[in-house]
Amino acid sequence: VGAILLGVQAEQLPYKIEIFGFNTVGIVSAIMTILILVVSEIIPKTIGATYWKGLANFSAKALIVLMFPMKWLGLLWILQLTTKLIGKSGHGSVLSREDFSAMADIAKEEGVFEESESKVIKNLLNFKAILAKDVMTPRSVMKMAPEDQNIKVFFEDNKNLRFSRIPIYTDNPDNIVGYVLKDDIYKDLAEDQDHKILSDLKRTLLVIDRNVAIPYLFEKLIQEKEHIALVVDEYGSVSGLVTMEDVIETLLGLEIMDESDTDANMQNLARKNWEERAKRLGIID
Repeated sequence: VGAILLGVQAEQLPYKIEIFGFNTVGIVSAIMTILILVVSEIIPKTIGATYWKGLANFSAKALIVLMFPMKWLGLLWILQLTTKLIGKSGHGSVLSREDFSAMADIAKEEGVFEESESKVIKNLLNFKAILAKDVMTPRSVMKMAPEDQNIKVFFEDNKNLRFSRIPIYTDNPDNIVGYVLKDDIYKDLAEDQDHKILSDLKRTLLVIDRNVAIPYLFEKLIQEKEHIALVVDEYGSVSGLVTMEDVIETLLGLEIMDESDTDANMQNLARKNWEERAKRLGIID
């Protein structure tokens, strides 16, 4: 609007100046350049940047009103068609994930974001590129038990067990049939139910492919209301175990202690395992 009004005045200004004895086009050009910059560029953009919240609703409604006659007359369709024909490959995403990551770094340096907030944003941008196999606990360090083992015998053999969920198998470790909660074992032992075997406490274990992306795994765990999943390869062999904690730690860039991790050594082990995984994924340096 400012540019239009200045354009109208620009046609009259040379004549007005000539009346007072000036007939210099250069003076007119300099004045108009300054006025156009100030009135149609600097002032409107400054107002928009400062009062954008209050102007957003008004601007949106004004644009709808202005676009209506253009749409009704077919001008909008012509403009859209022309734009598509001229720039077929020019309608990609304006900002890439790398751009957002760079902006998160800049916001942290300028004090807009805390370091932890910037880290979460950057981790979220890389979230879909991380697979279950990248965050799982490998089979070689998984704690498993046969399903027909007596719970008292299991407790006697694992008094310092640091895991809250234990996969159980039948015949061989590749044939995992579910998992048991350590708290359920302790509860039954406290209630003198030590005649039970692990299969009596068995819970269904979610099975996922090792190449599943973390966002899908996250949604699946929430959908199934589970905290743990068995990771298998393309042949169905056990690759490892992944938990909701692993997923959230990857997203937040923070290690999370299990609800039953009260021992200092257990906490140190959890922290060490997380740091190794985080360095491998580039979450921390």
